Amino acid sequence: MADANKEEKPQTRWQSLWRRPKARYWLGIPLGGGLMFVLGIIFWGGFNTVLEATNQEAFCISCHEMRDNVYVELQKTVHYTNRTGVRATCADCHVPKEWTHKMLRKMRASINELPHKILGTIDTKEKFEAHRLQLAQNVWKEMKANDSHECRNCHSILSMDPEKQGKSARKKHDPERVKEKGQTCIDCHKGIAHDLPKGYVPEDEKDD
Repeated sequence: MADANKEEKPQTRWQSLWRRPKARYWLGIPLGGGLMFVLGIIFWGGFNTVLEATNQEAFCISCHEMRDNVYVELQKTVHYTNRTGVRATCADCHVPKEWTHKMLRKMRASINELPHKILGTIDTKEKFEAHRLQLAQNVWKEMKANDSHECRNCHSILSMDPEKQGKSARKKHDPERVKEKGQTCIDCHKGIAHDLPKGYVPEDEKDD
């Protein structure tokens, strides 16, 4: 009987407001939105962390196909060791820096390269050499199509000092000549970071 006569404790303003159906609905919107915002930040941060990890040199050479072949060749070039101490890693030459183009490159890699990793298409030195020409041509074709975009992240004809170049290089790097001939870096600089494939014939020697 005493419990029945016991006075109810006064509700706080928050409790009173939360017990109203319409109030719960409208209050749930900012709370839900805030939760989605936090989860979005966590997801985006995790996604970009993983994405950047796949651009690291350690990731690129984690498979022996790259580590035992093209990476060995890169280590012998000026792009790997030089007097200025500026090193070009795999991603510098093969992954665009702009987000949209970077994602497209990652998607192509997943579609075109992962299946061959699973199938073991180039899992031996002999298999790699057998496919080297086609692999190189694929890269050259892509670089020609994007005007050697990745090369231009570090190199610019307009920033070159002709007086410090040889006569032949000075002529070939003339902006007007390059524009007139429709050339781009990869037209002349194939094999600058990796060995040229056996059977490759330069364009200016094909008619000989």
